[in-house]
Amino acid sequence: MDQFTVGSVPEHFMLPWHLAMENGNFQSHELSVNWQDYPGGTGAMMADLHAGQLDIAIALTEGVVADIIKHRASKIAQVFVSSPLTWGIHVAAESPYQSVEELEGKTFAISRMGSGSHLMAIVMARQRGWSIGNMQLEIVGGMVGARKALPTGEADAFMWEKYMTQPIVERGEFRRVGEFDTPWSCFVVVVRDEILKRSSTQVQALLEVVQKSAESFTIKSDATALVAQRYSLTQEDAERWFERTQWKTDFRVSRTMLNQVMDALVSCQVINRKIDTTLLCSSLTALEQ
Repeated sequence: MDQFTVGSVPEHFMLPWHLAMENGNFQSHELSVNWQDYPGGTGAMMADLHAGQLDIAIALTEGVVADIIKHRASKIAQVFVSSPLTWGIHVAAESPYQSVEELEGKTFAISRMGSGSHLMAIVMARQRGWSIGNMQLEIVGGMVGARKALPTGEADAFMWEKYMTQPIVERGEFRRVGEFDTPWSCFVVVVRDEILKRSSTQVQALLEVVQKSAESFTIKSDATALVAQRYSLTQEDAERWFERTQWKTDFRVSRTMLNQVMDALVSCQVINRKIDTTLLCSSLTALEQ
């Protein structure tokens, strides 16, 4: 049996993976998944990919693209969630800031350099015409760190997926002053080059199992109830999230989308230059316009 160490954020987007594990879908294909949660987000996952502690990650598209260009140690195998990610822009409940406009030049908490919370803060600032040079960043290691940093004034704002932060907003810890949608598909599956060279057929089989799990999940009558129960959301919030979320159930990847991501990363000075989209993707992907 082929075993893979797979990691991602502990969020509702990953439910098709967890259902496939719980239902024994991988074992029936002689595959085994050792799952690792990464509350610290994309930056933490990519660090463990480099260290050989992780074989496959489901991570934010912009973070993966930036990392591949910088390190050339992994490849995109497929888009996992093709819909955008809705980032909530949060401040502490007692913060004096009431709008996103007031956050220009203020300190943003980020998981780590290269994480989604880092990159999207820059993308949002650039789109608003803010000076990137004036941005203050405080590395807090993820949601746990942000919950400490915002109330103490160590940081002024924190961007994280809207529905995962909803329970914290409802408890009165954070206040959401705005939202920001990524202008591209939010999650991709990225695989270490070493694993692709050694086990590309098995990786494809693994991902096909997850694609079927996602297809089955989307038509389950109790899908939104399951999301609400597992991730502490109201039924109404779970339904809103489910309506906006689309899982990709094939290996087609858009060149236009990847170029859009690279254009944004260059504009925000996260990367120095674009590369050919074929260098971002594995042999499993089917690049299309």
